[in-house]
Amino acid sequence: MTRRGKQRAATDRLGVRAEASEWCWIDKIPQPPADVLQAAGNPRLRPAVLPPLGMLGAVLGAPFIPLLMLLSLLSDAEQAIERSLDTKEEKERWRVKKEDDKRRDAAIVQQGFDKVFDGDWHGNAGHFLLRWYSHSTHHQRLLLATQDGIILAAPPRRVSVGREKHMQIVARLPATEATLVDPFSGEFETRMLLIRFQDGSWLRVETEELRSDLHMYVLRQPSADN
Repeated sequence: MTRRGKQRAATDRLGVRAEASEWCWIDKIPQPPADVLQAAGNPRLRPAVLPPLGMLGAVLGAPFIPLLMLLSLLSDAEQAIERSLDTKEEKERWRVKKEDDKRRDAAIVQQGFDKVFDGDWHGNAGHFLLRWYSHSTHHQRLLLATQDGIILAAPPRRVSVGREKHMQIVARLPATEATLVDPFSGEFETRMLLIRFQDGSWLRVETEELRSDLHMYVLRQPSADN
């Protein structure tokens, strides 16, 4: 079964009618102030470590890392040679793409989207972020956009394989509480999306696919943000 097929099957098992969905993750959660952490009940701020099967796979795969690095370097060298043989038009397209990437990176930093959330621990996004790994210790979430809002699903505990098989709904955000936003309204090709809460606070997620189905769904929605 394809990756998309697995996603659809998992969505069906959850009994959710999703407009779009994609696996995503968040950046490292910064350390909250001591009083905020204590008031929240000292929640978990990191995903669980890899289970034994995952650790075994990492150990067995370690000897191949140098080979993979070498292959990556060879691929980069091949691409560099190919670019040197490009036509004038192709070189211009490559130059424009590099300039777009620089503008994207600068815009991300300038608007503060290089952080996992807006920084206000007392905002709705900060409160939700504090509960992220209490909902599930898995490092990823299947984010589903529905007509009623946002649903997050994941295995209750971190797994190495079979994430679709083990997942369950871990959080619901009604449309009256939060919406999904592409902060650049499709100007840049990114993996980034924001869960923007009603109080203006936001949480950044990264999708597995570049400009995923979720991005396309968000851009189709009539919204003040898009």
